Amino acid sequence: MRPTTPVRLIALTALAATSVVACGSGSGDDDPDTVKVAYQRSTDNKVRIMDTYLAMVKRRFEQENPGKKLRLLPVQASLEDYYTKIQQMMRSAKTAPDVVREDTFLINSDITSGYLRPLDDKLAGWKDWDRFVPAAKASARGVDGKTYGVPDGTDTRALWFNKEIFAKAGLPADWRPRTWNDVLDAARAVKRAVPGVTPLNVYTGKGAGEAATMQGFEMLLYGTGPDPLYVPATRKWVAGSKGFRDSLDFVRTVYAEKLGPDPSDALDPNISTHVATDWLPAGKLAIDLDGNWLGKYWTASGAKPWPRWTTVMGRAAFPTQDGGAPGRVSLSGGWTWSIGAKSAKADLAWRAIAFMQTPDNATEWTVRDGQIAVRDDVGATAKYRSSMPGVGFFTDLVKDTHWRPALPVYPRVSNAIQEAMESVTTGDADAAKAARAYDERLRSIVGGPGVTTR
Repeated sequence: MRPTTPVRLIALTALAATSVVACGSGSGDDDPDTVKVAYQRSTDNKVRIMDTYLAMVKRRFEQENPGKKLRLLPVQASLEDYYTKIQQMMRSAKTAPDVVREDTFLINSDITSGYLRPLDDKLAGWKDWDRFVPAAKASARGVDGKTYGVPDGTDTRALWFNKEIFAKAGLPADWRPRTWNDVLDAARAVKRAVPGVTPLNVYTGKGAGEAATMQGFEMLLYGTGPDPLYVPATRKWVAGSKGFRDSLDFVRTVYAEKLGPDPSDALDPNISTHVATDWLPAGKLAIDLDGNWLGKYWTASGAKPWPRWTTVMGRAAFPTQDGGAPGRVSLSGGWTWSIGAKSAKADLAWRAIAFMQTPDNATEWTVRDGQIAVRDDVGATAKYRSSMPGVGFFTDLVKDTHWRPALPVYPRVSNAIQEAMESVTTGDADAAKAARAYDERLRSIVGGPGVTTR
């Protein structure tokens, strides 16, 4: 297991190998006219958005490219387990996919491990590359300056809240919190007035994985000041900051005051599925710090059809700590389609990726999955602009969004953050103690010279 993978996942190697064999068996492995496409399949059997989209792409691709085939390799796993399983696949030429769906969170560590092929030679002659926004292009770029993937969308994050629960708690339907305290005060009002409802969900701990880091902690941390995690100008990671401790203290407050889910639920690896398909539609959760994509679960074709969601659920930008400029915070990430370094069919694999990104197919995916467009032509279409209630709100957040440090070491730093969050969630440490433990772990990961204090 390579060092950029969270330690807790080592035990999953055998399971990963089993899943890979199951996905990789059958005909077509060595067929020069067949492209193997690996992607994550949701653990919720009702969620098949990617599956149905890729089935459509496969049908269209094979119709337009006689004799060529796409072989879909779904890896059904939680997000953290998918990372492990896909890395296991890419280590061996026998199981390596030709095309793989890569989270930008992990792309640089996979580049460093030699799992991905640079695409610059393909992009140089592809006119559609000019349609992509610069930040999306940068998310697929390695530290060597080469590009290793084609983004298929991005996302933004904010607060979702149940207006019916808010009415019972005496809170406004047009809620616009200005500070962290405003968020906590709203959660406290729900706790007082609406027993049996979880006031606030903030993803936390190692079970939630990167969702805890990105949708939880970094939404807080990036509201405490500039470059709070990593300083690009000096190439140093930040340790010992007040903002870091304050962010941990917010998480501690949520769980110490029982404003959040029970810790056993909060640390469940499947919590994001529970939130989207149970807690929110059933009115069990008042406020959720989450992503723009939630609405896709509640449409008529989603995992949990909920016709009333458009009137029940409100949206508000997550505020900076004390209301300082720009007054709101968002984090953005996304996924790319990449070519495996061990693929012997790079030309055909590239043809498949480019086909996924025809304007029609790119628009279809962006709309189906509730993504934020990364292509200017997709973002300008009427189909996108009318695709989902709130799409304009979440697209507007891109102006004030932040991107995680695109460095190979980031997954290990993220894991250290999750450990710090988990310790304050369970009450094993206060914010100061958890921050000190994180600082020690950070120095062990990047080395003393790679750390600065504030």
